[in-house]
Amino acid sequence: MGFIWTIIIRFIAGIIAKFIMPGPNEPSGFILTTILGIVGAFVATFLGQALGWYAPGEGAGLIGAVVGAIIVLWVWAMVNSRRSSV
Repeated sequence: MGFIWTIIIRFIAGIIAKFIMPGPNEPSGFILTTILGIVGAFVATFLGQALGWYAPGEGAGLIGAVVGAIIVLWVWAMVNSRRSSV
């Protein structure tokens, strides 16, 4: 049950991040939104552990996953804008 709960939380984090930072070339659909939340959680966990906010082995929560997903969306937008301008 923990695995399913984790996927649901990460999906919610992806949805919140997409509402906060909308864009025309953002990933869409259930699978990509869930992946966005999962990658955002990994980014937030990595940054949080590097800055000392999280202990080793401790993962990011919902807010951290949302912040990480916003960072991922920002990088996604930067990469897509460079591709379209070239």
